[in-house]
Amino acid sequence: MPSPFPGMDPYLESYLWPDVHSALANKIRQQLTPLLRPKYTARLEVYLAEDSFPDGEIGILYPDVEVLEAPKRPTAETAPGSTLTITPPKLSLPVPQAVQVRLTTVEIRDTAKNRLVASIDILSPINKREPGLTTYRQKRQRLYQADVHLLELDLLRRGTRPFAQPRLPEVPYCIALTRAQAKQIEIWPVELATTLPVVPVPLQEPDPDVPLDLQAVLNAIYDEAAYDLSLDYDQSPPPPAFSDVDTDWLQKQLKNS
Repeated sequence: MPSPFPGMDPYLESYLWPDVHSALANKIRQQLTPLLRPKYTARLEVYLAEDSFPDGEIGILYPDVEVLEAPKRPTAETAPGSTLTITPPKLSLPVPQAVQVRLTTVEIRDTAKNRLVASIDILSPINKREPGLTTYRQKRQRLYQADVHLLELDLLRRGTRPFAQPRLPEVPYCIALTRAQAKQIEIWPVELATTLPVVPVPLQEPDPDVPLDLQAVLNAIYDEAAYDLSLDYDQSPPPPAFSDVDTDWLQKQLKNS
C-alpha cells in the first residue's frame, strides 16, 4: 500500500525513523550503483553516535518511559548531634542515560584510489540539536576542506538545520548540496504537498553529475518495509505542529486517500 502523501510522509518522523534512515541509505546505493560503475562505487559507512540528551525525543524517537517518580514520603530526620531537620526531597529523577544511535552515510568513492568523492548524509535528530549539531557542523567543514561534495537530506521537521541561514525559506523539508570548493550551497526547499526532487550527485571532473530520484527511493522503501502496517494515520503526526494551512491540507489528504 503506498503512502497517502505525494512527497515526504511526516508520520515516518517517529520511532520508525532509525529504520527509515537505514532503508533510505541502502536504497540510495541501489539506485546509484548502476549509474556509477565502473569508475565509482557507493559504500555504506555506518557509525555510532552518542545521544547525550535524549529527553526531547522521548515518546517520539525513543520509547516512552516514566521520567518522574514521586518518592515514598520519607519522614523528616534530624542529624545526630544537630537540631536541624533534613528536608525530604519532593521528587526523584532518573540519572540521564546516553543513547547509542546508529547512523548510515552513503559514500561515493572512485574505484582507482578509493578516494572519497561525495558524501550523502541523511540527517537524524541527533545532527540537528546540541551537542550533535556542533559535531556534525565540524564534519561538514572537514569534508569541505577535503574537497568532498556533500549532499544533505533533511527529511525531519524538528531541530535546527546545520546549513541554516537567514535566507533559507521556512519549509518542512530541505535538500542541500555543497559542491567541493563551491562558494554557494544549492538548495531544494520541499513543501509538504510536493514530491521530493531529483537531485544531482557530483563526481570528479570532468565526469557529469548522476541523478538521484529521492521520491522513487522513498516510495520503494515505504512499500518494501510495509510502513503502512505500523503507522496510525488516525493520530496526529509527530511534533512539531504544522501550520493551520498544512494541517488542513494533511487532513484532506488523509481523508481522500
